[in-house]
Amino acid sequence: MAFDPLQERGIPLDDQLRDWRELNVTPIDPDHADPYTRCRIIAMNGIEVEAILFSHQFARHCPDVELKRQLAQVRYIESQQQKAVNWLLPGAASVLETTIAYEQVAVDLTAWVARMEPDPYLSKAYEFGVLEDFDHLYRYANLYEMIEHRKAEKIVDQLTEVMPGRPTYLHHRDGMDNVREPYRRSVTEPLSRLHALTITAAEQQTMNFYMNVGPMHMEPIARRLYQEIGLIEEEHVTHYESLVDPGESWWERLLNHEYNECYLYYSFMETESDPRVKRIWELHLGMELEHLRLAAELFKRFDGRDPDQVLAPALPPPVTFEPNKAYLRDLLATQIDHTTLGTGYVREAHERFTRMQEAIMGGEKPPSEQVIDDNRAISGQDYRLEMAVPHPAGLQRSP
Repeated sequence: MAFDPLQERGIPLDDQLRDWRELNVTPIDPDHADPYTRCRIIAMNGIEVEAILFSHQFARHCPDVELKRQLAQVRYIESQQQKAVNWLLPGAASVLETTIAYEQVAVDLTAWVARMEPDPYLSKAYEFGVLEDFDHLYRYANLYEMIEHRKAEKIVDQLTEVMPGRPTYLHHRDGMDNVREPYRRSVTEPLSRLHALTITAAEQQTMNFYMNVGPMHMEPIARRLYQEIGLIEEEHVTHYESLVDPGESWWERLLNHEYNECYLYYSFMETESDPRVKRIWELHLGMELEHLRLAAELFKRFDGRDPDQVLAPALPPPVTFEPNKAYLRDLLATQIDHTTLGTGYVREAHERFTRMQEAIMGGEKPPSEQVIDDNRAISGQDYRLEMAVPHPAGLQRSP
């Protein structure tokens, strides 16, 4: 029977507070953990960070003290959840190893969402973005080989290919061309709301991560590469957040956030291979069911509607981390030369795009190209992890 979180009983809010012993979770083993377990951890951390940031923004616009207190109570529990989830990542992993895992999340989560998205316009937005994250994975993998002398297959296993996507230097666009048309809340399918929230949260966390860890590197090329790709991640957040209908009320947004957390914890509980991590997903799902109940009560009270008018009657099929190699190769073969113009997509380099390129490059080769040149000079060739040849867009290794 389909799982309907509105009909399930969660853990009472008063019973959700955990002490230090419970929060001090044992991290996964970086050498033996399922790569997709690490991906689920990174993705869920992004979802929890989004929940916390959204709740803070809501509180700053809420004049009712009692409501602010309720938001604060739930938000503290969300903060504990975020700590438990993010602390599953191993301290033994380097910043660059975690970065490669972040990009694997971006590639395989966004590709899965693009495949499952019922709205063609929204699906196109995910297809466009995933080819850029795919290229970021390739650039960071070459940096990893060059400065840590290790190969990215240690991290991504054989699940995700590593090869050029849409070249990173072509991702720099005028801000006017990063805004998409939003879905219309009155007619969009509930699944589309969840997809938009999920990918926005994931890209936002990647943006935040790069903004903070970029200067932690000593190598000049690493610092420059994080700076370049960090700027692009800001573009991606703009790209995805603009898909959400800005006419949704604060109560409706709160309801969607809590429902999406239930959806993702349930999905990861159903698909997790690590029993210990699975128990955390199950515990947090029980907490989120209560958060959703509280949000539903606020929605009925202040929005005057029943949650069933907004939410799906039951959770969609679980979000699944799985290989998307054939799908991505098809996108590479057909969409690698796309860019944006206004809220649409074009193949030609239009005037605004060209002007932006000239301004940001300043007549110099960008870090994303320099890192490939540098690694070829050291290793003899660029680093790739290809399960089939040739490259679907004809981008072969340089001799």
